[in-house]
Amino acid sequence: MTRLTGRALRVTIFIGENDTWHHKPLFSEIVHRAHKAGLAGASVFRGIEGFGADSLIHTSRILSLSEDLPVAIIIVDTGDRVRAFLPELDELVGQGLVILDDCEVIRYVGGDTKERA
Repeated sequence: MTRLTGRALRVTIFIGENDTWHHKPLFSEIVHRAHKAGLAGASVFRGIEGFGADSLIHTSRILSLSEDLPVAIIIVDTGDRVRAFLPELDELVGQGLVILDDCEVIRYVGGDTKERA
């Protein structure tokens, strides 16, 4: 069972939906590497509109439908574990934004759902 409470570090990676790593979606590669590194968890969120350093607006609105919507990957774990993972992000993220935030985890418990009943 995985547990995490108290002070933690959140890393948020902003990239484009079409960004790839060896012909595989970059967001998927990041999630799989975070899993392999034993981090507490990772989630990917697809944006409906946004712009980055290139100043081009990407949107899901039908009249200006973009094929490269913004994607955010959020990973939360202890500060040491997140910082140990940063070299992986340096290797993977050529264009995008990576930010770190201190946070406090109130409750994070994994394991058998029967135990939660």
